[in-house]
Amino acid sequence: MSDLAVRELPLFPLPEVVLFPQEVLPLHIFESRYRMMLKSVLETDSRFGVVRFDPHTKRMSEVGCCAEIIKHQTSEDGRSNIITLGQQRFRVLELTRKAPFYTALVSWIDDSQVESQEDLKQLSDRVLLALKDVVSLTGKLTDSDRTLPEGLPEMPRELSFWVAAHLGGPVADEQQHLLEMQDTTNRLLREYEMLDHTRKQLAARTALKETLKNTDQANT
Repeated sequence: MSDLAVRELPLFPLPEVVLFPQEVLPLHIFESRYRMMLKSVLETDSRFGVVRFDPHTKRMSEVGCCAEIIKHQTSEDGRSNIITLGQQRFRVLELTRKAPFYTALVSWIDDSQVESQEDLKQLSDRVLLALKDVVSLTGKLTDSDRTLPEGLPEMPRELSFWVAAHLGGPVADEQQHLLEMQDTTNRLLREYEMLDHTRKQLAARTALKETLKNTDQANT
């Protein structure tokens, strides 16, 4: 990643998609303007900005995530399948071009370090425990074997990005809010709040399921 604080970056607005650092995002490129963007990007540093486009307000978010192309394949008809990896977050300062594709001046953003590493580690451990409980309870409710993937990030900031990227359901608004946060502690606290709420709901549903199951067994 360039050390320059400000650079010009091609933008790829995607409806209800929020990319986070170190997350993989596969894309199918078929529109002519984005074919041109892809050609331009591949001729430079293979990086472009992914920004969430809200189809209701017809607006792009001001904060996005740089995507680096790590694999691409172009067919004879000009369509391409690419695999990208989220890199550094950025803030859009100014749109410099709208056609044939968007480009903008952006500045890189990162989390500020306020809390001690020990406090952050304790908070991330709480988030991880809540996440494990949610996965376990979901498995019980659905009678399926569910576990977290191996190799989850150990660093608090990276863990907070991973959790934000894997929130279930239509949560683009919440994900965008988490992406824009520049405080790891606040991001983890918000994620713990959501996971703990989900955990309590799942625990109540699991208890009800067990009660109904025991009642059915008693009546047979």
